Amino acid sequence: MKADDLNSQRFVLDLQAAGELRNKLKQDPQAGLKQAAQQFEGMLLQMMLKSMRDATPQDGLLDSDQSRFYTSILDQQLGQNLAGKLGFAKLIEQQLGRNQPAPGAAGAADAAALGEASAVSLEALQQALLARRAASSAAAGAERVRTAGAGDAAAASGAGAAGNREFVNTLWPHAVEASNATGVPAQFLVAHAALESGWGKGEIRKPDGSPTYNLFGVKAGRSWAGATVEVQTTEYVNGVAQSTRDKFRAYGSYAESFADYANLLRNNSRFSGVLNQQDGTQFARSLQQSGYATDPMYADKLSRIINGGTLRQALAG
Repeated sequence: MKADDLNSQRFVLDLQAAGELRNKLKQDPQAGLKQAAQQFEGMLLQMMLKSMRDATPQDGLLDSDQSRFYTSILDQQLGQNLAGKLGFAKLIEQQLGRNQPAPGAAGAADAAALGEASAVSLEALQQALLARRAASSAAAGAERVRTAGAGDAAAASGAGAAGNREFVNTLWPHAVEASNATGVPAQFLVAHAALESGWGKGEIRKPDGSPTYNLFGVKAGRSWAGATVEVQTTEYVNGVAQSTRDKFRAYGSYAESFADYANLLRNNSRFSGVLNQQDGTQFARSLQQSGYATDPMYADKLSRIINGGTLRQALAG
């Protein structure tokens, strides 16, 4: 088996790979540079695959954090296995080797230094890629929670539970006022805000990062005269998720958000079946039947939050 074949068949999470590459660069700079170039190409392919995944909706019935984790490992492995076969590695090798000294005793120290620098550069790129993946996954997770309604899974850690309690405590006074106006229990309204905003972690924000206080994903129609923000969101057409851009309302506070939400339910006849609902599951179904959201699983997701332990724990805290 060739060395290149062995390298392509290694598990992508093998922690010894970087150390072995460093040694190879010192012992045989030319062969080391070739291997380093292949790893560079592999990481570029991983980034390309990840960008393609990010552009595809991943909130189906069979999608979960575990499935997305193993898919990311698969993409990394595919990137490594394809490295060196698309031609990018050759260009990278030429770029890395432009200043490589000729073989010989006089150039041995320089070659070793070049090998060390190349290994350090590769490790730096690996760290940058991992950091980018982690940041992107966190942002995508927040957006996924907001659009797909997986907010009830956000309390997997103590920090998440504390954040959920703070979320409830912040919104509770406004939820009570909206409850008085709509006849819907305050905890149902908080659950709806949790679904749409991912417990506040996926709240719609302005381009500069400042909050819109839009907790319920209320869009800005023709009748809306207030501030707006345009963001990427997920809509379902005939049950199929599609990414689209749309305008949403922007408020000056959470109080304004709850007040506008209550007015929307009270003043729009299509939401008449939502008012005064005292059963959490029926409240969720009525919202979906009224056309509040296009997600075919919307009622089920909201019902799980209303009846789930995360909300109970947050309310108890």
